Amino acid sequence: MNTVDDQLKNDVLLAVEAERFRQNALWGRQRHSYGDWLKILVEEVGEVAQAMQKDQGWGKDSDASNLYTELIHAAAVAVAIAEQVLEEKEL
Repeated sequence: MNTVDDQLKNDVLLAVEAERFRQNALWGRQRHSYGDWLKILVEEVGEVAQAMQKDQGWGKDSDASNLYTELIHAAAVAVAIAEQVLEEKEL
């Protein structure tokens, strides 16, 4: 990898970490059934799709519009699920 790729990856991972801290500050430590987690994750991925559509001139005014932010949100939810899986595995 080159320095630019490493910096981009680092920036994204730091943004995901910051979003996890933000989520925990808002809602506390959350534990859900995997089915509920899947619903939350799919909702976030749906907002990624909305932002992609908006970038193409499709969709509606109320659709999510910041693709990068929505990707970070989806990744952070996936991390939250992984945290719970790891925690349960260690118990």
